[in-house]
Formats: sequence, structure tokens, C-alpha cells
Amino acid sequence: MLLLHIVAGWESQLLETGFLGIFLCPLWSLSRVPKGTPPSGIVIWAHRWLIFRIMLGAGLIKIRGDKCWRDLTCMNYHYETQPVPNPLAYFMHRNPVWFHQCETLVNHFIELVVPFFIFMGRRMCIVNGVLQILFQVLLILSGNLSFLNWLTIVPSIACFDDASLSFLFSSKDGSAKHQVSKIQKQMGTGDQPTRSYGSYIRQVLHISLGILIAYLSVPVVLNLVNSRQMMNASFNPLRIVNTYGAFGSVTKERTEVIIQGTSSLDPNDPKAVWEEYEFKCKPGNLTRRPCTISPYHYRLDWLMWFAAFQTYEQNEWIIHLAGKLLANDPTATSLMAFNPFQEKEPPRWIRGEHFRYKFSRLWGKHASEGKWWIRKRIAPYFPPLNLQGLKKYFQSRSWPLPPPPGEHQ
Repeated sequence: MLLLHIVAGWESQLLETGFLGIFLCPLWSLSRVPKGTPPSGIVIWAHRWLIFRIMLGAGLIKIRGDKCWRDLTCMNYHYETQPVPNPLAYFMHRNPVWFHQCETLVNHFIELVVPFFIFMGRRMCIVNGVLQILFQVLLILSGNLSFLNWLTIVPSIACFDDASLSFLFSSKDGSAKHQVSKIQKQMGTGDQPTRSYGSYIRQVLHISLGILIAYLSVPVVLNLVNSRQMMNASFNPLRIVNTYGAFGSVTKERTEVIIQGTSSLDPNDPKAVWEEYEFKCKPGNLTRRPCTISPYHYRLDWLMWFAAFQTYEQNEWIIHLAGKLLANDPTATSLMAFNPFQEKEPPRWIRGEHFRYKFSRLWGKHASEGKWWIRKRIAPYFPPLNLQGLKKYFQSRSWPLPPPPGEHQ
């Protein structure tokens, strides 16, 4: 369920941001600076309202959620146990306890206090935009949270005005900055551009949009002030005004499901050689450096992270994946970084093993051996499976049986 909440939150945020972006540009003009249709203040404030809800929702769900956010210890675990750590996370994890406590305090300040700067005048609104963007950049550098942080930067840009962003643009004749300056000078002298019939229609549309957003925001605000706040939820079928949140709870140790295959006839034979499949980004091989993929997203690797602190009965899809790997299905193996049975007979058996993973200690024995991770086996995750044994399992779920090796299209 946690996975569904997070993924749904990302996709709802993408939908809402894209929906608001529709109203930023005029419909009938391709000009970069159309004179008669400047961006509507209502649309700008709709973007500011979006970033306010994103950040405040994230802060409140933390304070109301895991105790470690209140005792300032969550960052002791976050870098190591986040879904897909990157190389910088390895080094950030080893910072002293006081540093992690300061990180947690800064997180609370950015998410619980800074969003209110939006309503405190131009300068404080700009400060909010700067802090929110810097915060998202830090998250991008220290983790692989897909496109989420990049997407969150978009509504933060609405906290700036033309004057604060003008240094980013050229002043030469004909440039966008030059055209905006001319329009502003004309308006300063009272020379208002002639309004077209279409501009009145656009104004009515924006007012209607503002009323719609205000109406749809009522249950969102009630959810934010509710002690039983829901994370990443929608209260309307359009999903254009939503409630957001992230990392309301933080796992304190990292576990991984390692999928292994063997060509042995007997999976219980002590001499059976089990070979490991390697995923594209999630931890597996102890000597492989953590990857950097943001803003890209390996959804299967994320699913494996969630599966590791649940059971395979709660994640039946992992058995479906095992069946595909038993047949060397090219679609399934294309999601792997390493298939030990590539270009040879597929495995006779597949099993899942459950391990506890930790970052190796800087300058320690394991790090000197080139290991980024150390691990300890916990127990089997799912027992050895073969295609024949999975036949009834697949049929009971109306899943198509993997075709025998050599019969793939």
C-alpha cells in the first residue's frame, strides 16, 4: 500500500502540474511574449498553492508519522534505507549524529515553516522559491527519487517574478526580456494594450479555474488539519487538486530480495550452484557502486525494495517474475542488468533469498576490498520454484503461462 501511495502521489502531482501548465500560455499565439495575454495571476497563484500543499503535506505527515522525525533520528537511517541509494548517499550516511539531527531540523523548517513565506509578500515569496529549489537539488544529489524532485521544482518557479528572474535572460533587441521591458514601460505610462474578445474569454476561464481550485481545495485543507491525515490522496475524480506527502515512516534497516537460479536437477542438493540475477540499480552485488538514475525511474527496482519488507504472498507479482525468468523471457530479462543464464539454457529452478544489507564502513576492511555493501542472510524469501510447479499457480490467477524456451516471439 505504501508503494501505491507514493507512486500515486507522483503521478497525481505530474497530472496536477501539467493541468495548471495548460493555462500559462495563450491558446492562439506562438509568440514568446504575447502582448494581450500575459500569464494570469490566478494561474501563478495556483502553482504557488500547489507547492504550498506539496511541502506542508510532506512536513505534517512526518511530524504525525514516524517517531524518528520527532526525536530527530530519521536521517540516521534514510540514506542507507531509501529505495535506491546513489553514490553520495554512501558518504552522507557516515556523517556524525549531530549532523543528521541538523538535517532533520532543516527538513522540518523547509517543509513546515518556509511554505508560509508564500503569503508574506514578494521578498519572502522569492525566499521560499529559492529555499524550495535548493532543497530539491539537495534531494536530487543524495538520492534516486525518480522525477519527483525535478517535478517539485516546477511550481516553485512561480514564486519568482520578472524582476527576480531577469538576470537569466539576454537584454539584446528582440529578446523576450527586451519585449517584456517595452510592455512594462507602456503600461507604466498608462498605455494599456487593446484587449481582444479572446482575452475576455481567457479571463473568464481563469476566474472559473480559480473558483474550481478553491472548491476542490476544501477537502484537501481539511485533510491537512486532520490528525489522521492521508498521504497522496485525491478527493475528486479529476485528480487536479490533491494532497501530498512523502516518507511518513522511515525503515530502520535495509533488506533485499536476491533472486537466484540454478541448472541443478535437485534444488536441495548442497552442491547446487546458485547464480544471482542483478537488477539495474537496486543493491545486489556487494562491489557494485550505487547507481545514479534520477530523473529516470526503474519501477521494478522500487517494487523489489517494497517486497523486501513484506512477504511474497503480499507480492504475488514476484512469483510471476520468477516464472518469466524460468523461461528466460526476453521482456523480463531486459529489466535485469545481469542474467546469469543469458544465451544458454534457462535455469531449472528459481528461488528468492532474503538478506540484510548495510553500507560498508569508510576506510574499513570491506571498503578496502572494494565493497560498497556488506550483507547477512536472513532466511529464504520464497522457496525453489520450477515451471511445472508454477503451472497451477499461474492458471489460478489467469496468468498466461511462460512459453517454453526457444518459442519467444
